[in-house]
Amino acid sequence: MYSINGKIKVLGEVAQITDTFKKREVVLTLDSGQYPQHISFQMVQDNCNLVDGMAVGEEVKFHFDIRGREWTSPSGEVKYFNSLNVWRAEKVTAAAPAPSAPAPATSDAPPLPVEEDDLPF
Repeated sequence: MYSINGKIKVLGEVAQITDTFKKREVVLTLDSGQYPQHISFQMVQDNCNLVDGMAVGEEVKFHFDIRGREWTSPSGEVKYFNSLNVWRAEKVTAAAPAPSAPAPATSDAPPLPVEEDDLPF
C-alpha cells in the first residue's frame, strides 16, 4: 500500500469496459523535484466514484496499490504492464496555522528588592 499527494491534472470519465467492468483514469501532477511529474492512476468498479466532487487543480491524497501483469502478443513477444489502482482518495486541506505562543507578561512595576540573608546554609 502506498500514498501520494498531488494536484489533479486530468479527471477522466467512468468508462464501462464490459457489462461487468468499469474504470476511470485520473492523472496527478507532482511538483516535487526539478520537473513536474504527471502520473496516471486508475480506479476500478465501485472505486470509480472516489473522486466524485473533486475538480481539476485540487490537491488530493491517493492511497493505492501497484498491480503488474504479463501479456504475450500473438507473435509471442512478452510485455509487462503496471497499474496504480486507487482504493482511497481524499482532498488535502491547507493546515491551519499553529497558534503562536503567548508573549511573556511584561509589567511596568519596578522589580522587587532582593533581600540578603545572613544564614550560613
